[in-house]
Amino acid sequence: MENYGLSTKTISLENLGIKNANVRYQLTPDELHDITIEKGQGVESDTGALAINTGEFTGRSPQDRFIVHDSITEDKVWWGNVNIPFDSAKFDALYDKVTDYLSNKEVFVRDSYVCADEDYRLNVRVVTENSWSNLFCYNMFLRPEESELEDFKADWHVVCAPGFMADPAVDGTRQSNFAILNFTRKIALVGGTGYTGEMKKGIFSALNFILPVDKNTLPMHCSANVGENGDTAIFFGLSGTGKTTLSADPARKLIGDDEHGWTSNNSVFNFEGGCYAKVINLTEENEPDIFRAIKRGALLENVIFKPGTNEVDFEDISITPNTRVSYPITHIDNIQPGSVGHNPKNIFFLSADSFGILPPISKLTPGQAAYYFISGYTAKVAGTEAGINEPQPNFSACFGAPFMPLHPAKYAEMLSSKMKEAGVNVWLINTGWTGGPYGTGQRMKLKLTRAMITAALNGELNNVEYKNHEVFGLAIPQTCPNVPDEVLNPRDTWENKEAYDAKALELAAAFKNNFAKFEEFANEEIMSGGPLA
Repeated sequence: MENYGLSTKTISLENLGIKNANVRYQLTPDELHDITIEKGQGVESDTGALAINTGEFTGRSPQDRFIVHDSITEDKVWWGNVNIPFDSAKFDALYDKVTDYLSNKEVFVRDSYVCADEDYRLNVRVVTENSWSNLFCYNMFLRPEESELEDFKADWHVVCAPGFMADPAVDGTRQSNFAILNFTRKIALVGGTGYTGEMKKGIFSALNFILPVDKNTLPMHCSANVGENGDTAIFFGLSGTGKTTLSADPARKLIGDDEHGWTSNNSVFNFEGGCYAKVINLTEENEPDIFRAIKRGALLENVIFKPGTNEVDFEDISITPNTRVSYPITHIDNIQPGSVGHNPKNIFFLSADSFGILPPISKLTPGQAAYYFISGYTAKVAGTEAGINEPQPNFSACFGAPFMPLHPAKYAEMLSSKMKEAGVNVWLINTGWTGGPYGTGQRMKLKLTRAMITAALNGELNNVEYKNHEVFGLAIPQTCPNVPDEVLNPRDTWENKEAYDAKALELAAAFKNNFAKFEEFANEEIMSGGPLA
């Protein structure tokens, strides 16, 4: 029950079942940085950031994410292989084992909150076994003022014990690691994995249930920024599609890079207080904001240093392609005060199409917008996961299926309603391949993608000629400022047109096959938004 942070508050964790713990409460980033190095769990990079290794797990483990099946979730959660039910009694027993494990140990405790809009604020107390896990939560969650800590009451708890290994035969898990949400006890329980993203995504998943069910607010797996005229842009996309990169725009103020709510008052607020960016192949030229944010206080995960130095080799993926950095949003200069925007005008769906079929930019009808939102398409690239030797389509409903407890139709209905009310333009952006599929073509140049998005934001594509894609029916602008015309029509970039046509039909079939499970929930307008062929 001791206190070592700057706060004068002394706390006990007895109410959580953690007894006689050496509580390190509300430590500063500098203290957590230094403790991690002292324990031999991290190294300081040449820019001052802390670099750690998360261990066996370098990414989320979707098959080991569970939601407790209880009276709150029973009839509302879309149960299946994404939202896997967990027995309530099994949770209680497992939770007690985790808290016994943490008892009599040094633990790191942080009081924080999520949802930048005060009307939606959710207080979160985080208990972590490791100092660097606590630094991650300092970076990623919102940080209360010192004066708010005295009477702080947690709405939810995150308990993270990477060193605790579950016994599947006894505990009801699939293997030794687990991430479990309990909406009755309001606990996100993480064990057996050091991957920090499990904590953030646990709270995100909780909000994806709470906000639509209780607050009439649409939760979104997206980034968002604000222009000089106060117009908000929203960027949906799965990991690796450019969601973080493209929202970091020197001409616009960043609201946030990953998780937001769209309220009934037509405002958009950040859930978080930081950014969690991929750093594979990071360069200052391509992504200056992210590159410069990697300084003291930032936490690098699973990176490799160049030989004989403490300089990160961002091209080295020998541990994982999913190298990451977390940092407080204040590490970026160009941010929106209060992390709230208004007046959404443009929505961008980002897909990294490694087949090279989709146009680099196309404008969507309301029906297409709903269809592509429910589909949540990108493509996995060969070599990034075991057993993947050629591009594979990857559909993740609402661009975030692993974090969506409700049926995708619920989120799609809310988005469609908000899009129509706000009169927003919706664009599909292919940040993937052009001139052929992965292995033959090349990745769309970032500067060209930025130019297309800038043109859309500035209204420069409002009055240009459009032609519909033969297979997908997508409206493709035939000209775009600062972009060569020949890049805009993907078929024109392929040497072998017949190969393009065949692959386009193959991808269209994959879309239709994926959407079959949603057809019973989709109206005629949405169904008309799918591929033509």
